[in-house]
Amino acid sequence: MTYRSPSLADVIATLRVDRTGDRQFVAAQLDNPAHHIVGGHIAGQALMAAGLTAPGRTPHSVHVYYVRAGDARLPVDLHVDVARDGGTLSTRQVTARQDGQILLEALASFSAPVEAPDYQQPMPEVPDPDTLPPVQEQLAAYADELGGHWVRTQPFELRYVDAPPRLAVEAPTPSPRIRMWWRPTEPVPDDEMLHCCLLTYLSGTTMLETALAMRRATPPTTFNALIDHALWFHRPVDLSDWVLSDQVSPSGAAGRGLATSTMFNRAGQLVCIATQELYFGRGQG
Repeated sequence: MTYRSPSLADVIATLRVDRTGDRQFVAAQLDNPAHHIVGGHIAGQALMAAGLTAPGRTPHSVHVYYVRAGDARLPVDLHVDVARDGGTLSTRQVTARQDGQILLEALASFSAPVEAPDYQQPMPEVPDPDTLPPVQEQLAAYADELGGHWVRTQPFELRYVDAPPRLAVEAPTPSPRIRMWWRPTEPVPDDEMLHCCLLTYLSGTTMLETALAMRRATPPTTFNALIDHALWFHRPVDLSDWVLSDQVSPSGAAGRGLATSTMFNRAGQLVCIATQELYFGRGQG
């Protein structure tokens, strides 16, 4: 089997959901060999739909529950409810359905600009991304595995500070931490909402690596499903440059694994904190 990732243009085009009513949207999915809807992708679509109903405000958080897997060969209907519009904050509830069944429930909050004191935790000391090889070079020795999965072209360039998943599973002692620089492979439009949605997509595809590494497993060979996913956007993320994702899995219990990512821009500003929980098992959760 040959594994192929969607192009960056495909990701951007499908994140720009089609509006069919005042608060109704249709979202095309990105098909794959398993026909599973990608959690980070549909979460990004839900955030985009919610944002289109809150003009002039930018997202500061989104909390997602994944209810069903869905079929990536079919579009998804997104309905947005206006929970509240306040002087500073707007709250939206998003329900994603396919064939009448709920796939996802999300709450997203948006904010008007606010002047206030600013503080953050410092960025960890890591090598500059320009000094690190692309992941395809790091894993060139595994190019023949899984139909070229490890060296496939991806919509984001990844440069790992710590061992990437394929190498992490072979370490004598598994590490719960993986630090990684990432950026889109091509320029993206200067659109803060789109940048938040692209970050949501990326977080849904890389954060699981830490929980899998602790189980000495890798993404294509182990059944896992996202249960929930939350992001807090602290400062605007500029995807014209590298972003550091400091990923850790603090706990794994009862067939679930928790993963957290703290993201910094190249200047050291904390731009986002994301968490997600995965279900591991032999079949559907």
